[in-house]
Amino acid sequence: MPSSRLRPEVPFDKDGKHEGFVRLYNSVHESAYGFIPIPIVVIRNGDGPTALLMSGNHGDEYEGQVALCRLAQELQPRNIKGRVIIFPMANFPAAMAGRRTSPIDGGNLNRLFPGDPDGTVTQQIAYFISSVLVPMIDVSVDLHSGGSSLMYVPSALARTPDDKDQAARVLKYVKAFAAPVAYLSTASQGTGDDRTLSGLIVARGKIAIGTELGGSGTVTPAALRMAERGIRNVLVEAGILPEGARLPGEVPTRLLEVGGNEWFVYTPEPGVFEPLVELGDTVKAGQPAAQIHFPETPWRPAVEVPFLHDGFVLCKRIPGRTQRGDCLFHLGTDIDA
Repeated sequence: MPSSRLRPEVPFDKDGKHEGFVRLYNSVHESAYGFIPIPIVVIRNGDGPTALLMSGNHGDEYEGQVALCRLAQELQPRNIKGRVIIFPMANFPAAMAGRRTSPIDGGNLNRLFPGDPDGTVTQQIAYFISSVLVPMIDVSVDLHSGGSSLMYVPSALARTPDDKDQAARVLKYVKAFAAPVAYLSTASQGTGDDRTLSGLIVARGKIAIGTELGGSGTVTPAALRMAERGIRNVLVEAGILPEGARLPGEVPTRLLEVGGNEWFVYTPEPGVFEPLVELGDTVKAGQPAAQIHFPETPWRPAVEVPFLHDGFVLCKRIPGRTQRGDCLFHLGTDIDA
């Protein structure tokens, strides 16, 4: 496997707390010999498991970035056994711009794994994570939310592998996260061309936990509490933090599954989106989900868009103006586990 061109300033195998940058050299008009400084914190105390805690995979998702800033300041080597890698602005150009994708190359980091060592800036970041960070780890937490265009019921999530023993381990971590809602999908539901970080990590036989912490380009106290509690509980479950650091959830976790296209509602026409339900509602197939209005031709009747499946409303679109193909809602369905 070719070496990554990114150069970390911090050691990974030395005890202590190490703060610095991963240098992505990027020669541009404004800075001929410059580098993109991606922040990283490595905390190590002896041998033990390794956790990768990541946010900023999409740059307009802020809850995880705030939670990892706090953890990077608070967590000390004496608190842990093993190693914690904190990577709070994974797609640094996107995070600095407050955008889902990179302003440099348009790259969506979470659709580019395993990346390319000689590719675009975002492909090089994906390759560094895939080839340098992922081989070290036992468990990852990739903190997402709905970003600028979506709002979620704050949730944990995981892709469960087909192997039953590994799937049981994943479920233990999901429950340990202690989110009020968690949803699962199976690796076999994919197309075989999964370019996400979680897909990569599951394919390599490791534990991948994710979140959808809210969204709308904001940070809410409830979502932040959930993220901070969940991160610590994952570290406890991994054996990195002691059992006494585990924090109970506010309510038992409601487990849902997300299936195929029928779980999603898409805009059939460009126009203005009027939601007819709220986050957290329970809906039935055929029930009206939204109306699309046409202010540019106000005499035209609105188009009604139905749900295609029964379920719990996990997510809804935020901007009112939509284009054909925009996701308006997606659902989860209760499962027994």
